[in-house]
Amino acid sequence: MVDLLLGLQWGDEGKGKIVDVLTKNYDIIARFQGGPNAGHTLEFDGIKHVLHTIPSGIFHENAINVVGNGVVIDPVIFKKELDNLEKFDIDIVSRLLISRKAHLILPTHRLLDAASETAKGKAKIGSTLKGIGPTYMDKTGRNGLRVGDLEFDTWRKKYRALANKHEAMIDFYNVDIEYDLKELEDEFCEGVEALKKLTFIDSEEYIFKAQEKGKKILAEGAQGSLLDIDFGTYPYVTSSNTTAAGACTGLGVAPNKIGDVLGIFKAYATRVGSGPFPTELFDKDGETMGRVGNEFGATTGRPRRCGWLDLVALKYAVQINGVTELMMMKADVLSGFETIKVCTEYLYNGEKIKHLPYNIESDNVKPIYTELKGWKKDLTQLTKAEDLPATLNEYIAFLEKELNVPIKIVSVGPDRLQTIYR
Repeated sequence: MVDLLLGLQWGDEGKGKIVDVLTKNYDIIARFQGGPNAGHTLEFDGIKHVLHTIPSGIFHENAINVVGNGVVIDPVIFKKELDNLEKFDIDIVSRLLISRKAHLILPTHRLLDAASETAKGKAKIGSTLKGIGPTYMDKTGRNGLRVGDLEFDTWRKKYRALANKHEAMIDFYNVDIEYDLKELEDEFCEGVEALKKLTFIDSEEYIFKAQEKGKKILAEGAQGSLLDIDFGTYPYVTSSNTTAAGACTGLGVAPNKIGDVLGIFKAYATRVGSGPFPTELFDKDGETMGRVGNEFGATTGRPRRCGWLDLVALKYAVQINGVTELMMMKADVLSGFETIKVCTEYLYNGEKIKHLPYNIESDNVKPIYTELKGWKKDLTQLTKAEDLPATLNEYIAFLEKELNVPIKIVSVGPDRLQTIYR
């Protein structure tokens, strides 16, 4: 069976930390979608690591890490990740495998991304400008360049045809974007050479054989469920399926081989970039969450918008993913609030509803809150569930009742040791 680990909000929930914590229980960690617009942060031994494409189990000797077919890879960023790992004496070649069917992000994909966002003006969606959207567009348009193409001498010809098409599209947008394509292509080719030193696999066959041998596999999601291309807050979404279904298509895993679905959420809510956010705060409470929680994008460095936990949206994410266990992150950030609010329903066009409607723009939706008592205690030094303050346990019990799923882990800090099992 393959267990899934997914974010249940707008990304940035802390998936990297939990994958790192759980890797000791698994033989294979497999990333199944997204690209380097993801930033998975891990912290241990006093060192902070940020991974963008490489699965978060890479620091453990016991696990093989697989980049699946549903992922899009930028060789330039990938090379930088590999270079950053060199000083940690990790046997990358034996621990990291790349799917031949994963698509490559070209320099012109990034330029297209920038041109498209610039052309949108105020209507921009808040893209990370990593070329993710244009790469998935070429994938579905059956034009893409894949990792497996690098094993054939014809890959440069395919690259040139695609890049030429992109340049014509950039001209069509008629926006002022300065770039030196020769310089970008040289950097891209260096990245390709670094990528070619790794082992390319038919990942769906590899995962199937591993299951036959009884290997324990954890599929690692990127971004969050509310950014899913189908079920997220469209069009302010990413370009892949971030939900549980994406693991089946992103790794070639049969639906009946999915085991536990582990859902991760913050004790409050955050969002990077544009898009609706019903519980967003513009007051001192929101500022405190951002400051105490160090809420800046791991990939972009952009400040995250902060707000109270939205149970309507969270329940929706639990339902569409079939979540079996929950993990609550950043409980420590809420320490000190006298009162903690939780959105339990929406006022939607004058009617109270408890499900996520088609449009959650602020003109249509107003959050209705339930208030709970906060906790004063500093949680960052706690190691046992019995040490959690009573009001935090009441908060957890309230969420479990509303979501009808147990919260098995409570994170009380960024370090892997600051993890409490319940």
